[in-house]
Amino acid sequence: MTSAEIITIGTEILLGEIVDTNTRHIALTLRGLGVDLYRTITIGDNVERIAESIRNSMERADIVITTGGLGPTVDDPTREAVAKALGVKTEFREDLWEQVVETISRYGRKPSENQKRQAYVPQGAIGIRNPVGTAPCFIVERPSPQPLSQRERGEGVRAVISLPGVPNEMEHVLHESIIPYLQTRFDLDQILKVRILHCAGLGEGMIDEKIADLETLNNPTVGLAAHTGVVDVRIAAKAKTEAEADAMIARVESQVRERLGSVVFGANEDRLEEVALDAVARRGLSLAAIESGLDGLLTRKIPHTASIPDLTPDTLREALRAARADSHADVALGVVVNIEERSAEMALITPKGEKSHRITYGGPPKSLPRWSVNLALNWLRTTMEDMD
Repeated sequence: MTSAEIITIGTEILLGEIVDTNTRHIALTLRGLGVDLYRTITIGDNVERIAESIRNSMERADIVITTGGLGPTVDDPTREAVAKALGVKTEFREDLWEQVVETISRYGRKPSENQKRQAYVPQGAIGIRNPVGTAPCFIVERPSPQPLSQRERGEGVRAVISLPGVPNEMEHVLHESIIPYLQTRFDLDQILKVRILHCAGLGEGMIDEKIADLETLNNPTVGLAAHTGVVDVRIAAKAKTEAEADAMIARVESQVRERLGSVVFGANEDRLEEVALDAVARRGLSLAAIESGLDGLLTRKIPHTASIPDLTPDTLREALRAARADSHADVALGVVVNIEERSAEMALITPKGEKSHRITYGGPPKSLPRWSVNLALNWLRTTMEDMD
């Protein structure tokens, strides 16, 4: 299987000034092509450190993709770093310079002298046009002494691909130029599909006990990711066709659902609040809610939620009854959080009666509100399902 690593370049990312969205986009794109992603790293604007990272990545992976550092200023070091990593100099390309001039002229301006830096690439590089920006891109190929993939690819090749850091430019060049290159050069004839099953009501450890044997599969692979009150089960399959991958995933998914039952509340883009609200609506019921100590978190997830300050567990039920009566709702959900005690009180009123319970939390205090809301939403969901 063809492998890749991503190197994001920019001191502003390391300092937390901007959020790196490029890595996620590239990773998802590579996943769809059936490319194994080994590592992603971020390096500041330092030629030596970037060059070292590129060399290290090339020892492990077939494809190394960099983003950022292709601008016209002194602190845009990617061209020099790639050249240094590969032991070559940079060279001026007239065709790339013409592209820079053409792009800038569309804004009614003439390029400054320092923008000529953008027309320099490592010697022997394949120049890649950037029709939506002023930073041309490039690919540098090197023979692989031994192909990392088990497939025969002639002599084998490893490639360093340098893309802009501006997200919309990066995405355009990636999809218009780089994906076709990768498919042809690396004979990418497999796809990778992923299906995420969302679970609530059991912790990661208990879910792991129930499906541990499935997590040892090679293809499809199964993995767990714990969030605040929700656990995701990821099923990923590699195949030559989408239909084949779908069939592989379906076989494993049926086993997961059989073992976990109603703990699985949705898949892929499904969200817990949407599933819970749909469970109420499908039974022809209306819903009201109140919260205290959640800073509007439940309000943002459930319409007709009232935020009532200083509610206590003792006053929760009374306030919930009043809210239900005022709104003429069939169902009412209430959540009160006490950060100091790391606890939450929940109450639920349905046409079948009232119930409440208290939960305690051992995690970071700032995560208690979200954890409490997710547990309350799942409680609402399962209560509705039990009414059938």
